[in-house]
Amino acid sequence: MADGRGELPPQPPLHLSLPPASKRPCLRPAPRGPGPGPGPGYSNSRLRCPESLLDCAAKAVAEKWAFERVEERFERIPEPVQRRIVYWSFPRNEREICMYSSFQCRVAGEEGPAVGSNASVGSGAVPGGVTTTTGNTGAGSTGDGLPFRRGIRLLETGCVENVLQVGFHLSGTVTEPATATEPEVTHRVAISFDRCKITSVTCGCGNRDIFYCAHVVALSLYRIRKPEQVKLRLPISETLFQMNRDQLQKLVQYLITAHHTEVLPTAQKLADEILSSNSQINQVHGAPDPTAGASIDDDNCWHLDEEQVREQVKQFLSQGGYYGSGKQLNSMFAKVREMLRMRDSNGARMLTLITEQFMADPRLSLWRQQGTGMTDKCRQLWDELGALWVCIVLNPHCKSEEKGGWLKQLKKWSDMDICPLEDGNYGSELPNITNALPQSNLAQDSLGRPRRTVFTRAIEACDLHWQDSHLQRIISSDFYMSPAYQREGESLLFNPQGLPLWLDHVPTACARVDALRSHGYPREALRLAVAIINTLRLQQHRQLDIYKHQKKELLQRGMTTTTNLEGWVGHPLDPIGCLFATLTETCRVEDDNAMDTGDSGEPKPPVYQHVSVWGCPDGSESYLALALEVALMGMGQQRLMPEGLYAQDKVCRNEEQIIAKLQELVLDELLVQTLRKQAILLLEGGPFSGMGEVIHRESVPMHTFAKYLFTALLPHDADLAYKVGLRAMRLPVLESSAPSGDVGHHGISIVPSRYPRWFTLGHLESQQCEVASTMLTAAKGDMLRLRTVLEAIQKNIHSPSLIFKLAQDAFKIATPADSPPDITLLNVALELGLQVMRMTLSTLNWRRREMVRWLVTCATEVGLRALVSILQGWYTLFTPTEATSIVAATVMSHNTVLRLSLDYPQREELASCARTLALQCAMKDPQNCALSALTLCEKDHVAFETAYQIVIDAASTGMTYSQLFTIARYMEHRGYPLRAFKLASLAMAHLNLAYNQDTHPAINDVLWACALSHSLGKNELATIIPLVVKSVHCATVLSDILRRCTMTAPGLAGIPGRRNSGKLMSTDKAPLRQLLDATISAYINTTHSRLTHISPRHYGEFIEFLSKARETFLLAQDGHIQFAQFIDNLKQIYKGKKKLMLLVRERFG
Repeated sequence: MADGRGELPPQPPLHLSLPPASKRPCLRPAPRGPGPGPGPGYSNSRLRCPESLLDCAAKAVAEKWAFERVEERFERIPEPVQRRIVYWSFPRNEREICMYSSFQCRVAGEEGPAVGSNASVGSGAVPGGVTTTTGNTGAGSTGDGLPFRRGIRLLETGCVENVLQVGFHLSGTVTEPATATEPEVTHRVAISFDRCKITSVTCGCGNRDIFYCAHVVALSLYRIRKPEQVKLRLPISETLFQMNRDQLQKLVQYLITAHHTEVLPTAQKLADEILSSNSQINQVHGAPDPTAGASIDDDNCWHLDEEQVREQVKQFLSQGGYYGSGKQLNSMFAKVREMLRMRDSNGARMLTLITEQFMADPRLSLWRQQGTGMTDKCRQLWDELGALWVCIVLNPHCKSEEKGGWLKQLKKWSDMDICPLEDGNYGSELPNITNALPQSNLAQDSLGRPRRTVFTRAIEACDLHWQDSHLQRIISSDFYMSPAYQREGESLLFNPQGLPLWLDHVPTACARVDALRSHGYPREALRLAVAIINTLRLQQHRQLDIYKHQKKELLQRGMTTTTNLEGWVGHPLDPIGCLFATLTETCRVEDDNAMDTGDSGEPKPPVYQHVSVWGCPDGSESYLALALEVALMGMGQQRLMPEGLYAQDKVCRNEEQIIAKLQELVLDELLVQTLRKQAILLLEGGPFSGMGEVIHRESVPMHTFAKYLFTALLPHDADLAYKVGLRAMRLPVLESSAPSGDVGHHGISIVPSRYPRWFTLGHLESQQCEVASTMLTAAKGDMLRLRTVLEAIQKNIHSPSLIFKLAQDAFKIATPADSPPDITLLNVALELGLQVMRMTLSTLNWRRREMVRWLVTCATEVGLRALVSILQGWYTLFTPTEATSIVAATVMSHNTVLRLSLDYPQREELASCARTLALQCAMKDPQNCALSALTLCEKDHVAFETAYQIVIDAASTGMTYSQLFTIARYMEHRGYPLRAFKLASLAMAHLNLAYNQDTHPAINDVLWACALSHSLGKNELATIIPLVVKSVHCATVLSDILRRCTMTAPGLAGIPGRRNSGKLMSTDKAPLRQLLDATISAYINTTHSRLTHISPRHYGEFIEFLSKARETFLLAQDGHIQFAQFIDNLKQIYKGKKKLMLLVRERFG
């Protein structure tokens, strides 16, 4: 505010408080002129007449000059002139009102600033030359609940009344209609304005938001659309000057009477101060007038509620990773860009407020203390913040003091310890934005790298300027070319065709384009973008020429150099995305001319048309074709994978974003021509191309890009499409060895790391798989192409899981449900499956069983020969267990025979292969395969005998008692009891049951073996009992066996050729005598063992144990004597255990 301006002392609010508008001292009496009136030119005939000179001059003055300057410049201003200046000082463009009342505001076809423009944005111009937009007020319209749409609805339904403009102050009432739940409410609205900008607003609704409420919108649009219906008065100070003393006193007294409860205390206080000669109010010349417009020193900017901006950003940040908060913050960033495009100074102001809250986020210090990284969503918001600051400082028309202030603030933020780093985790060796030379040696330790924060690029951009004469000529003319006579030889300023070049660090040059576009200079941005693309083209061809001379040497060495200092895809400034957006924006076909202020519903895909490049000599260039070309150049650029998880993830994400934009283009003949030309250049390219013949080991893979190129080229040039797809299949970072001493940036030798830290490797491998799958699908039915793709897969894909996925995909495509299978693709699926089997044979893989089962299914679909092949070569594909239990078993199943419709010779051939496999597996792994082998060989006597002999040979060395018992039971089940007995005897030799193992899992097998022997006859029982006595030391198990053997006569199995007596066996004779003695001995040993550590709570259990022992003792002829001696012996040895011995006496005497 100007010095010496009058200020009102604090006062209680009126019913409708005036907004804090400009209140400068007003002294001069009102000039006398023609009588009052709204001024000429309000009739509809005004549309057919030119504006008067007074209106033309008043419009220009009202937009550019503060009213105080007008008063100072001219001693006497006629009242009609004042009225026209005041009239034209209100904003004239509805887009500006929309911008401050909704998050999104896009006008169809409009790219430049609209302030002061007479061009119609929407439905046309209204009287007075102001700009207007019609709004769809239907209940279902997009964004219907947003303030701008609601304001239009209030206006169009006649809810705005009592509109009065007093000088630079507009007031009125807006009535909200009654609803089912709310009564009708009338709000008083007041707006102050200056130089076509609203400087403050007040509404009785108490709205607390960043944007204007619907009532302010309604009143503003009323003033824009219906200016002739607004009562217009000069500033109140001018009216007061026309009154004499009596009139002034009457005015004051009536005012006090009308509002005595609110005004009276303030009026009395002011009267006291005026009557006091020493009061401060008498030291100031004049008095303030809130309706008199701004003073010369006031900032001329739109009203923005800074406190609300801070509060909302703080609130959104506090919600952490919540999806909606990130969306809201991105909308705020979009609002900043919109303000910049309108050349509204609030853009930088709003971004400053947002940044302050970002820097005050308490999570920053927490993340720093804990050493953890922020979430991806949060990192993306910080990236956008940094990019916006680059745009701000690159404003072509900002003042040096403004840029100095921003630089100071940016350095302050950047120097804070909590300021996020540009690459997320590491320092960076990326070059300075203003210099394309390397800033540090690549071999330099990461600790020595300069600290680069998210604001570093904006700080560096402060050193850039727009004064270069060549640059000025590029952006100011579509026809800037070199004269024809100067086009011979090399030039740094023009290409051989005479078109201007801009030789600058590419991301920096693109940052300039983004700045021009963001600040409302779309035509200039296009001109610079075309110059950059011409430069990239020239560099591409020169690099290709150089490579052709070095090609033989590079191919012999098998390595290349990477000439690019930093990748353009995934770069913090997104240079390729910026150029693409700039070029396609001018080619976009809009489907309507209405302002879009809503964010609901799915956005429609854009529609583009070719627009010829302005100033192109032959008119053959199209902005759309240039956009495609530069996107292909950037995506195909060879670049080293950056360090750090975030930077690598950003490369992948940016790649997908660009491809999503490319997929929106409908490829016509011109675009296909561009696509083919670039694809060929990339394939032939040297160090600049990621698809060159030889690439750096740690170059970013081209799989995602190649998938797009393949799909786009396939309908137009299949050979080229496959060349691109096959070339891009490689992933050299995973090769087992790389040429020593790969050459990096500027020829600096790098010793390759055997295991580089590629955090996104899983994603990259899956994209490699996607390319392969896409090519396999396209090559269906073409044996030659399928074979070529298969070889590329086998050479380049190193993940068994991904190859298995490809095999499954190929199988699925080859076997459609409604048509015959494609045998060529089926064979590819089978070969991939076989490769997976070989790769995972000696490694652990949790999906191995699934893979084996799938391979058998696939081979079955291919046919008999495939099954025979995998059976004969099983040892290179499967473990013996898999081969017998899954492969051979499935092949021999009834379902397989039916599926293949095999005749008898074919069935026999398959069965013979399966039996051979079974025997080989049994030899190699008898423990796990013997039983399966026996099962598979059941129907062939010779094979079965061979399998049985393999089991017998392996029993003494390589098999456990459990496996032998299982096979023995199988033999019994198949009707071979003697073989079962032999195997059971061999199993017993491996068994050892201790005295206390009365719950051992092998007990059932031992009981079964003894029962089998007993059923076979006395000889077999006599054979097995010594083995039992040797292996089993558990008394209860032995007594159980003994009891079972005495219950029935041996030999009940009825083996042919044998005679059985049918008599029960005696325990006094062999072989049961040996078993009885062993059982008694086991009871004695077990008793002594248990008594060593017995506790009183086990006494009862012990007495029961002795009772069972007595039953066994009594089976002997002198058993009662032996047991009595045994009890006496216990009493003597363990007499110290008195309570126990008392229990023994009570039970056994």
